[in-house]
Amino acid sequence: MTDKNSQSLYERAKKHLPGGVNSPVRAYKAVGCTPRFIEKAKGSHITDVDGNEMIDYVCSWGPGILGHADERVLSAVKSACDGGLTYGAPTEREVEMAELLAKLVPSMEVSRLVSSGTEATMSAIRVARGYTGRNKIIKFRGCYHGHSDGLLVKAGSAALTTSVPDSAGVPEDYTRNTLVAEYNNPDSVDALFAANPTDIAAVIVEPVAANMGVVLPKAGFLQFLREITERYGALLIFDEVITGFRLALGGAQEYFHIKPDLSTFGKIIGGGMPVGAYGGREDIMRCVSPDGEVYQAGTLSGNPIATAAGLETLRILEADPGIYERLEEKTKRLADAVVRASEGRVQVNRIGSLMSIFFTDKKVEDYESAAGSDTQQYADYFRFMLSHGIYAAPSQFEAMFVSDAHTTEDIAQTIHVMEEYFGVWVHRNQL
Repeated sequence: MTDKNSQSLYERAKKHLPGGVNSPVRAYKAVGCTPRFIEKAKGSHITDVDGNEMIDYVCSWGPGILGHADERVLSAVKSACDGGLTYGAPTEREVEMAELLAKLVPSMEVSRLVSSGTEATMSAIRVARGYTGRNKIIKFRGCYHGHSDGLLVKAGSAALTTSVPDSAGVPEDYTRNTLVAEYNNPDSVDALFAANPTDIAAVIVEPVAANMGVVLPKAGFLQFLREITERYGALLIFDEVITGFRLALGGAQEYFHIKPDLSTFGKIIGGGMPVGAYGGREDIMRCVSPDGEVYQAGTLSGNPIATAAGLETLRILEADPGIYERLEEKTKRLADAVVRASEGRVQVNRIGSLMSIFFTDKKVEDYESAAGSDTQQYADYFRFMLSHGIYAAPSQFEAMFVSDAHTTEDIAQTIHVMEEYFGVWVHRNQL
């Protein structure tokens, strides 16, 4: 499999783009090879500029739940384009999107459309602070909520210290109100509330952590978050940028039967186009301007092209609830195949159509156990899969996504390649 054209483009890109890319994970630095530049995609397959056609399990980092270039979605987008690309003014589709979100996700009584998941989480936190009159928030180590300054943080020498910036260019003052707890560890959350009983505006969490690899919540953890936030008068924010419409039609909150106060959604509600949304209880969301004093705005928010793609995507999901059973079955086949082929020597975390493989013999249930996996071995696995026509996430700490477009043949071919890799890997580790 040649990558000559990708290499040439990468050299050109590095001259005018930081690292040659517009988002860091695309640079393939974690897997030690040249990034593939993509030319086109259709269904479950993606094709690079060298003509290499691959089975895609990145799915544009999640929103490609129907696969690439679904004809129904393309038709809706083309029709919308005929009416103009953007107006900077209200459209009927924005109203329809808000109505549909409220129907499919009952906690989203009132919502505001934005242009990205980062913008959604940033805005939801501002609303939580405005509503409660408090400044501090709790996030979890290993959970990613976009690149806004106040959320780009990591824990200090102890997990319960105030955070320090995780990026150059972020002043410490921007993160001094961000507290970091341990995912799946109620005691760490309890300690933060005990130390700051009247100062915490909200807890924000990925209900299924998917930015340290896929890490599932332990039984009762999300319910604990719901209870402790209510006890202290704080809000619970579910970041469903990845889990939204992936685990169920109503997102992770439907799957786990937990109702958050606020939720954030990303590009899946735009059919993969740049869009996001935040919303929740009406009394909270009425704080947002122009109803209230929490200011947030966006020229391209709810633009007619993204909403056309998103409405068609969500309506397809609503009309075909069997899609979630199909996604479950396909992803389970992949996960079971890895467990068998590796003789149980790796950890496979899976829920719905999300999956991660960790090269470790320990259960992965928090940031520490995820970070303890063998990332160099994952890089070797990634390169093997790529060379055999399987396009997976170029980082240990990203999820594998399955779409409705993946065929029985796609799954069988992927399993065959996985079995080939793990057969050699197991033999090598027995020597």
